[in-house]
Amino acid sequence: MNKQIKNIKSKKTILKNGKLFFTKETERKFFFFMTIIMLVMGIVVKLV
Repeated sequence: MNKQIKNIKSKKTILKNGKLFFTKETERKFFFFMTIIMLVMGIVVKLV
């Protein structure tokens, strides 16, 4: 059981039954960068 948990934690994405799953860490990083990008785009739109 512990070995499976370690293997899952080392992978950023998991393909299971034809579906793609992301780890919590990968999902948080992705949404953090998307939030920053949207913030910057909003500022640019307001200034232009």
